[in-house]
Amino acid sequence: MSYLLLWSDALYYFLVGCILVLISRIAADRIARAQWQVLVSSPKNLIASCVLIAFSLIALADSIHFKLDNEHAKAGQVISLLDIGLSPISNQNETSYSAPFAFYSFSQEPQVLNNGKIIRDYPRLQYAGVGIPDNERSQHMISLLFQVVFKSILVSLGLIIVLTFFGSFMSGQSFEYFGTMAIKGKSVFAHRTFWGVIFVFTTVFIFIADFAPHYHILGTSKVGEDVFYQCLKSIRTGILIGTLTTLLMLPFALILGLMAGYFRGRVDDIIQYVYTTLSAIPGVLLIAAMVLSLQVFMSQHAHLFPSSLERADIRLLGLCAILGLTSWTGLCRLIRAECLKISQMDYVKAAKTLGTSEFKILFKHLLPNVGHIILISIALDFSGLVLAEAVLSYVGVGVDPTTYSWGTMINGARLEMAREPVVWWALTGAFIFMFILVLSANLFADGVRDATDPRLNKAIA
Repeated sequence: MSYLLLWSDALYYFLVGCILVLISRIAADRIARAQWQVLVSSPKNLIASCVLIAFSLIALADSIHFKLDNEHAKAGQVISLLDIGLSPISNQNETSYSAPFAFYSFSQEPQVLNNGKIIRDYPRLQYAGVGIPDNERSQHMISLLFQVVFKSILVSLGLIIVLTFFGSFMSGQSFEYFGTMAIKGKSVFAHRTFWGVIFVFTTVFIFIADFAPHYHILGTSKVGEDVFYQCLKSIRTGILIGTLTTLLMLPFALILGLMAGYFRGRVDDIIQYVYTTLSAIPGVLLIAAMVLSLQVFMSQHAHLFPSSLERADIRLLGLCAILGLTSWTGLCRLIRAECLKISQMDYVKAAKTLGTSEFKILFKHLLPNVGHIILISIALDFSGLVLAEAVLSYVGVGVDPTTYSWGTMINGARLEMAREPVVWWALTGAFIFMFILVLSANLFADGVRDATDPRLNKAIA
């Protein structure tokens, strides 16, 4: 088994490195550290932060790829660290649909009895409920639930003790005093909500670890693949689409918006003409045309993409670039309008009079005062881009069909919802995971805006 680095993996590593550098700089800055302490003191912001961290870690694990060598049964297959961690559900496929926590297939299939007679019945699943009699399923599930709760309490208490020792050491306070503040909820680091989040996340993790080997938690798809596994694999696609596309469009919107609002005149007219023309083109049609052009290029230069995984990876990055080039106009318009107002204020005029360079005026005086607009727009754009990927995949111009994504799952659910009875769990699973990610991103961005705005944060002032 050898390590394999994809382009999207390298970009995700770069994003993680930038976040770690940002965290280290915040930790070294007293004012910034106080602002983020205000952020995590709010229960909803703390929960949103933990959810985003959990999703990011799952995406990171899915971005560490390995290629199986000749010694393995599936030589040449590419797997990720997440696939290894989710074993056995990552390689246990049933024949077709099965409902959540079911022991039998969702559809009737021909079966041959011992006497040679052929009947149509619901066959028993190959991997779910192995060794568990039908009449003992309820007792087995209840027993597993009790084990999950018991394990969660023990693991959560252990984590709380370890984190309390760490917090008391970092703050220079005694363990007893720090623990008392944590119980009373008066410590920013040791907030009671934080302990509740630890318990919930621990419970979810242990629930998955205990139930996944015995049941398909969200059922299986048409090809028998575990739907819960598909939802987890789609997290990486959603985060890459949201973050990479946002970072690609941010420089265009930021630089052009600042220039248009500050210089005015012909510069403003040219920039307005560019984004007005781009906004006048129907977004879906423009994106579809560019995606189809990318597909034609890839088909004509197939030698550049030797494997299907590399083709899917390049198409994912191409979709991020296309969305980034077509989604910067809204933020640019907002930054321009704000800069038109700020550029007429006294401190900007004073800077001009004193001979301050225009570069410093743009990035020292104007940029910090449009930060709140940028934060809000990034959050909304991230959420909108995650949803846009689902819409584009639904109409067939999104990511490669072999790439796991919530949009691909929703696209595949079109015919499933028309069945009788309805196969509802694939659509439901994609919706739940997408909803959690988008809601957490919005709540976190709202908390960052409140924590970094001096007019709203009286604690720091």
